Amino acid sequence: MATDASYNLHGLGGGIVLGTGDYYEGKIRWIQVLNDAQFDGFSSENITDDQKLVGITLPAGLGFGGKFTYVELTSGIVIAYFE
Repeated sequence: MATDASYNLHGLGGGIVLGTGDYYEGKIRWIQVLNDAQFDGFSSENITDDQKLVGITLPAGLGFGGKFTYVELTSGIVIAYFE
């Protein structure tokens, strides 16, 4: 039987597609970059210095996990998968 963590990492818990200017506040487990993206705002419960991710270009195809509570995009498209 799959654990809650693997269930969420496979996207079975659902998610939201965010585009330029969009934001989401809530529990996020994984972020998948579909088009090169830049964050305008970012908050994580378990990543130190998470603000260093603001303003840099993250390439399409990049995916990263954590306990995110807020993301806001300046540009690009991502899928934020719920925790």
